[in-house]
Amino acid sequence: MTPDDARSTDGLPANAAVLGYAGLLPFIAGALGTVALDDLDQAEWAGRLLVLYGAVILSFLGGVHWGVALAPNATRQKRLLVMGVVPSLVGWGSLALPYDQSLVVQIAGFGFFWLYENRALGERVLPRAYLDLRRRLTAVACSSLALALIGSSDLS
Repeated sequence: MTPDDARSTDGLPANAAVLGYAGLLPFIAGALGTVALDDLDQAEWAGRLLVLYGAVILSFLGGVHWGVALAPNATRQKRLLVMGVVPSLVGWGSLALPYDQSLVVQIAGFGFFWLYENRALGERVLPRAYLDLRRRLTAVACSSLALALIGSSDLS
């Protein structure tokens, strides 16, 4: 086993949680920027970056499902491949909307995809440790987007 193959005690790759939590920094920074920056142009810039990052991360979530579907002996391949495209389409579509609507669509996208992973797939397809990590990451991502939405009246 190489160092890259190391697993943490929960069965995920050793750096998965650290990298997942680090991936929340742009959500948190963007949300705080939208409500804390006094300069309206800077606050709008922070909000735009937040929405762009949300779309990228939605696409990333779909990519996870493609990886699972392409693994040897994978089950539910067609479903995983089809559903793996959905978050990318939601993220992409959200970019065509006004700012506050983009935030709402992304909150719904993250929430519904988390619900799909937990209810439709669950531990039959995805490891419990992944589902637990995703729950925590999704909660912070959605909270960040919601904070930006609360502050969006100044940016609209």
